[in-house]
Formats: sequence, structure tokens, C-alpha cells
Amino acid sequence: MGVKNNTSYTVIVGDWQRCAKDAAMIRHEVFVEEQHVPVEEELDDRDAVCLHVVAYDAQGTPVGTGRLLPDGHIGRMAVRRAERGKGIGSLLLTRLIDEARRQGHPFVVLAAQLHAQPFYAAHGFAAEGPVFLDAGIDHINMRLMLSDP
Repeated sequence: MGVKNNTSYTVIVGDWQRCAKDAAMIRHEVFVEEQHVPVEEELDDRDAVCLHVVAYDAQGTPVGTGRLLPDGHIGRMAVRRAERGKGIGSLLLTRLIDEARRQGHPFVVLAAQLHAQPFYAAHGFAAEGPVFLDAGIDHINMRLMLSDP
């Protein structure tokens, strides 16, 4: 599909077949190893129908990933620990939002881990509803309108 560059990162957009190896490695490292999410909860059959993004550093090392479900839901956003705070999450999120707009979604939604709520709010997402547990971690649903209702 597409490639987008910033000064030090390249973002690849593609289907699961194209992105699976690198996206799965990042997600396993962040969610399963770091956050102790059971592997059976992290992996699901929705990957096959999602649009995926993977960010690579200047050396070609995969450093972050995310996915867009067919219904406009953004999920599985993950950036490797050593690469956090460098704008990779914003780069990935912006690309996913752009892809959702391109697909004609009127809004995007996501379930943010509570510690990440300020990050998503800084990108225009608004919290909706109560805090809930997912894989033993506090989350809150958030929405970003992409077009006028």
C-alpha cells in the first residue's frame, strides 16, 4: 500500500500478510512480555481483516505498530519501550486516522489504556463512558469525529 517518511522513521501500511511478522513481534514484546497480557487475549482472528501500520527506524528495525478494523476501530497500538517518547505513536496514529478518513469513516474509536488517555486526548479524542477492565488493565473508550455528524 503506502510508505510515509518522517526524518527518521518509515511507516508501512498493509494487510496482515505484509505486516504480520513485525507487528506480531512488537505486540508480543509490549503486550505479552511487558504488560503481561495473556497471549490468547492479544492474538485474535481480526488481524486478517485489518489494515496494519508498522514503523521502522532508520536502520530498518520495527519499532511500533497499530491496526484499523473495518468498522473504524483503532487498536493494538504499541511502541517498543526504548523508542517511546520519540513521536512514533503520533506518527502511527496519524496514519491510521488518515486511512480511516480515506475509507470514509465518519469517526474512529479506540479503547485506550488509562495511562495513554492524555496521548489520545492530545490528538483530539474524547473519552466516552466508564473505565473498564480489558486483559486486567484499566481502559476507557475514546472517539474522534472525522466529519460532521
